[in-house]
Amino acid sequence: MDIRTQSIHFDADVKLLDFIDKKVGKLSTFLDRIVSADVIMKLEKTGQIQDKVVEIKLNVPGNVLLAKETCKSFEEAVDLCAESLRRQLLKYKGKVLDRH
Repeated sequence: MDIRTQSIHFDADVKLLDFIDKKVGKLSTFLDRIVSADVIMKLEKTGQIQDKVVEIKLNVPGNVLLAKETCKSFEEAVDLCAESLRRQLLKYKGKVLDRH
């Protein structure tokens, strides 16, 4: 699986990028036909607080799965997105297997 990471309005450090690769890479255990993953991280200023927004888009054959979360840290947002995508992948896999 090809994982492309993009950080908007900041430079992501190596630890964060490794964490994202590890979490998104684990999704391939649920469906081995994932083509690619696009991870977009951005800072969003709401009042005095800067929220971290993570959006992960998985390209699977015939479909695109999307998860977007806003949290206080990028790690927490990536965790929540990965969990959401895990549920979506299991649902997608069930639908694909029902057709065959």
